[in-house]
Amino acid sequence: MTPFHLAFPVRDLEETRAFYQDVLGARIGRPSDTWVDFDLFGHQLSAHRRPDAGAAAADASGQVDGHAVPIPHFGVVLAMPDWQALADRLTARDDVAWVEKPMVRFKGEPGEQATLFLKDPSGNALEFKGFSDMAAVFAH
Repeated sequence: MTPFHLAFPVRDLEETRAFYQDVLGARIGRPSDTWVDFDLFGHQLSAHRRPDAGAAAADASGQVDGHAVPIPHFGVVLAMPDWQALADRLTARDDVAWVEKPMVRFKGEPGEQATLFLKDPSGNALEFKGFSDMAAVFAH
């Protein structure tokens, strides 16, 4: 699988660097005065400074398996051991802005997955999914 690239707005580069590096474990890529790249589980995220980022963040949500999820959101699909390690690291912290704490969705159904949602300091919603069987990512 090839990595994806996502550019997104953030209000402050320093708080963004701290969150993505220290909380999520991303590696810092190329920085500049107005943006910084991250390697998040092999994918390239480019955080671009926009001082008003998050100011108009909508609380729009969709419904998935009986739970409200923030729209829009982005994240990474992980193998279950990697997801569990991330979930354990995040739940041990007291500074995570949880939207939905770690849980299993579609239990016993095709596409069963672990999931968690949180927000970065600029209000961007992130979802991390874990699959025991990566072939089930698109199962229905």
